[in-house]
Amino acid sequence: MARKKKNMLLQGGILAGAGLITKIIGFAYRIPMGNMMGEEGNGLYSVAFGIYGIALTISSYSLPLAVSKMISARVAKGEARNVRRVVASALVYALAVGFAVMLCLFFGSGIIENIYNKPGLSKPLRILAPTTFIVAILGVFRGFFQGFGDMVPTSLSQILEQVINAVVSVIATWQFLKVYGDTQEAAAYGAAGGTLGTLAGAAAALVFVFFLFITTHRRYRTKRSPHERIESNAFIYRALFLTIIPVILSQTIFQIGYTIDDILFGHLMEMHGYEEKVVTSLQGVFNTQYNQLVNLPVTIASSMAASILPSIVLSKMQNDIYGVHQKITQVIKVNMVIAFPSAVGMAVLAEPIMQMLFPSLITYRTQAVALLATGSSAVVFYALSTLTTSILQGNNCMRLPVVHSAISLGIHVVLLGLLLYFTDLNVYALVICNVLFPIIISALNCRSITQEMGYQWELLDTFIKPFIASVMMGMVAYAVYQVLYPAVKNIYVVAILAIVLAVLVYGVTILQLGCFSEEELKAIPGGNKLIRFMY
Repeated sequence: MARKKKNMLLQGGILAGAGLITKIIGFAYRIPMGNMMGEEGNGLYSVAFGIYGIALTISSYSLPLAVSKMISARVAKGEARNVRRVVASALVYALAVGFAVMLCLFFGSGIIENIYNKPGLSKPLRILAPTTFIVAILGVFRGFFQGFGDMVPTSLSQILEQVINAVVSVIATWQFLKVYGDTQEAAAYGAAGGTLGTLAGAAAALVFVFFLFITTHRRYRTKRSPHERIESNAFIYRALFLTIIPVILSQTIFQIGYTIDDILFGHLMEMHGYEEKVVTSLQGVFNTQYNQLVNLPVTIASSMAASILPSIVLSKMQNDIYGVHQKITQVIKVNMVIAFPSAVGMAVLAEPIMQMLFPSLITYRTQAVALLATGSSAVVFYALSTLTTSILQGNNCMRLPVVHSAISLGIHVVLLGLLLYFTDLNVYALVICNVLFPIIISALNCRSITQEMGYQWELLDTFIKPFIASVMMGMVAYAVYQVLYPAVKNIYVVAILAIVLAVLVYGVTILQLGCFSEEELKAIPGGNKLIRFMY
C-alpha cells in the first residue's frame, strides 16, 4: 500500500513539478512582456486568453482527462485492443472538434471584438485560433501516457511548450511593438505578439509528444485478458462523449465565468463613466497581476488531480474503497499544505511582490497590491475545488461537478452585477466574486464526496494544522520585511530573506504539529529523511 501511494505521489509530484516549472517560466516571460505591453495591452491580452480558454475547453481541455480515464479502466481489465480503439476514436474527435473550433474562432474574431467592445481584440484571437486545433491533438497523446500512470511525457512536453512559448512571446512582442509601437493599434499588436508564442509552444509540444508516442508506444503494453470483448466504435464514442461532455460543461462554466466577468465589468464600468482605456487597464491588472499569481500554486492541484484520477479509477475497479479514501486524504492534504502558505505569503508580501515582478506597471499598483492581499485566499479554494471535482469524476459522479459549478456561477454573476451596478467597488467586485466562486463549488463538492463515497474528512490534519502553521509563517515573513526594509532599502534582498525564513519556519512547524503521520511521510518521496528530522 505504501509503495502504491508513493508511486501515485511521485507521478503526481512529477506532473505538479512540471506544472510549477511551467508557471514559473510563465511568470518569467510575462514580466518583461507585461511591462512592454503596458496596462492596456495586458488588458487585451487577458481578454483574448479568456476567450481562447473557452475555445480550448470545448476542443481539448477534457481530452487528457477523458482519454486517461478510459484507458486506465481498460488497462485494469486487460483490454489491449480496446485501448488502441480508444486512442483512435479520441484522435478523430480531436481532429473534428479542434478544426471546427479553430474556424469559428478565426472567422468570428471580428464579431467577438464588437461584442466585447475591445478594438484590436481580433488580432490576438486570429493567432490563437490554430492553437486550439493543435492542443486538441496534443491532449489525446498526453491522455494516452497518463492513462498508463506515466506523467513524464506530459511533464516534459509542458516544459518544452512553455520554454518555446516564453522565448517566442517576448521576442514577438518586442518586434511587434518596435514596428507598431507608435500607432493607435500598438496595444493590439503587442497582445498579438504575446499570443504568437502560445502557438509556437503548442506546436513544439505536439511534435515532441508525437515522436515519443511513435518511438515508445510498444512499451505501454497491456496484459491481454482472454475474456476481452472488442468494443464497437459506437460504444467507445458514447463512452468518450459521456466522459468529455460533463468535463467540458464543468470547465466551460469556469471559463464562461471569466468571460461574463469581462463583459459585465466592461459595460457596467462604462455606465459609471469610466473610459474604455481605464476599464481595459483595470482588467489587465486583475487578470495579469492578480490572477496569474493566484493561479501559480493552483497548478499543483491541477497536476495532482490529473495524476490521481486514473489511480482512483483503478482502485474503484478493484473495489478497494479503503485505498480510494487513502488516496483522497493524501492528495488533498499535500495540496492544502502547499495552498495555505501560498495564500498567506501572497497576502503579507503583496507589496514587494508587485514591485519586484511588475516594476513598470505603476499606474494601478495600489489596486494590484490590494487585490492580491485581499483575494489570495482564492488559492486554497481553487485548489480544493479542482481536486474535489477530479475525485468526483474519478468516482463516475460526472454530473455533480457540473451542477455545482452552474450553481456557483449563477450566484457569482448575480452578485457581480449587483456590486458593479449599485456600488463603486469597480475591480474589487471582481476579486470578491473570484473568491466566492470556488468556495461554493468546494463546499458542494465536499458534501457530495461524503454522501456518494462515504468519505470522512480529517479536518484537523488536512485544514486546521496547515492553516495554523501558515499564520505563524506569515507573521514571520511580515515582521522580517517590515523591520529590515527601512534599514536595508533593497526590496529584493529583504523579500528573498523574508521568504526563506518563512519557508523554514513553516516546514518546521508543519512537522512539529504532526500534520503527517509516519506512514504518510514514508509514502512521500524523501519522507524517511523527514522522519529522522522529526524524531
